[in-house]
Amino acid sequence: MDEPVRFGVIGLAHLHAFAMTGLLREAGAELVAFHGEPAAADGFGKLFPGARTCSDPAEILDDPTIGLVVCADVPDQRVRTGVAALERGKAFFVDKPAAVSTRELAELRRAQEASGRPCAIFFSERLTSRATCRALTLVQAGAIGEVVETVGFGPHQVGLAPRPEWFYEPARSGGILGDLASHQMDQFLAFTDSTEAEVIAAQVANRSHPDRASFEDFGSALLRGDRGTGYARVDWYTPAGLGVWGDGRLTVLGTEGTLEVRKYVDPAGRPGGDHLLLVDSNETRHIDCSRDRLAFASNLLTEVARGAPDGPAQARAFLAQHLALEAQAQAVRLP
Repeated sequence: MDEPVRFGVIGLAHLHAFAMTGLLREAGAELVAFHGEPAAADGFGKLFPGARTCSDPAEILDDPTIGLVVCADVPDQRVRTGVAALERGKAFFVDKPAAVSTRELAELRRAQEASGRPCAIFFSERLTSRATCRALTLVQAGAIGEVVETVGFGPHQVGLAPRPEWFYEPARSGGILGDLASHQMDQFLAFTDSTEAEVIAAQVANRSHPDRASFEDFGSALLRGDRGTGYARVDWYTPAGLGVWGDGRLTVLGTEGTLEVRKYVDPAGRPGGDHLLLVDSNETRHIDCSRDRLAFASNLLTEVARGAPDGPAQARAFLAQHLALEAQAQAVRLP
């Protein structure tokens, strides 16, 4: 029997650290050690007992038995950890945004190319959405003909608990487009199968947080790829009454049909999430994807075990993050 991939976690600033760890463990990986903020580390240790707490991330980076480093640190600290991990021959699995500027992202990409190891970015709105994964499988099988355009909505809830100060600082968080819209860029590339793309226009605004001058609570971008176009809209306006953190949606327009993914909730109807609506020349169908298997974590562990990434997927991940950061950099701020 093959030995399980051993991994460590550096940075618990975002709750995605818990989800990333859970996915890897469910796929058979072994959590060895973790390092993070004391309050978060306490809860993390209780949820994942058996792993050792490290006072210094070097304990994880320098452990030769650890083949994968997971990172959900404050966004402006992630590239530093990634470069250090890749230079030591470890794979890197980082929460989005992987970087807060295109310059930083290029640094991470150089480290990945030099090492040859996988550098996965956690675009959870596709990778952990069963309905989105099913929709992509249908599109790749030709269910709606040739994809013309994707329209992705990523509304979020700020939440009841106080957010850390870095959350309100675009230079540290990556900004609303660099952060949230990276999900929509990832889906745009995956569904159109574009390998080249550019940002045509982008805009951001702060409409409901006057006490946070630099914060952005709305953003949108228009995209053009070599195999389709896309539109992305993200915000921090989701009301508490919805019952989930956001009504994430994706619409895919094809020459022979349309797909709509309602990821987390159907506000006026069916319970639960992972709803997929397919309209083609024959019928209109609702597909319940809630029991579909998620393959991402297993695929990542296969890449880690063989010591090399899936080339096209690796390139797409970097391009998706680049588009989001490029949109952030060129966005017009609305009054």
